Amino acid sequence: MEIREFQNLMHKIYYSRDKKRGLARTFVWFIEEVGELAKLIREGKKSDFKEEVGDVFAWFLSLANLLDVNVEEAIEKYKRGCPKCKKIPCQCTYDLPSFHF
Repeated sequence: MEIREFQNLMHKIYYSRDKKRGLARTFVWFIEEVGELAKLIREGKKSDFKEEVGDVFAWFLSLANLLDVNVEEAIEKYKRGCPKCKKIPCQCTYDLPSFHF
């Protein structure tokens, strides 16, 4: 399935409910899904990653629909590599934050 098709499907299934719920509350649902994925990553539960990634992406598309953003258009700037250095893989130099798992 193409991103556009999935975004359109999410619109058909959820847009009315999402619009009634509102942007702020839909955003909170999205963040909750991201939190669930973060918990799985922290716990190392790889068997559940696929389902949770799908949920995060679906809620992200619901947000994009409420914001009237076409996600395929929004990601165009990445087609030719890093938007900053224009390379694949990215060659930008910056300090990465340290995370301890």
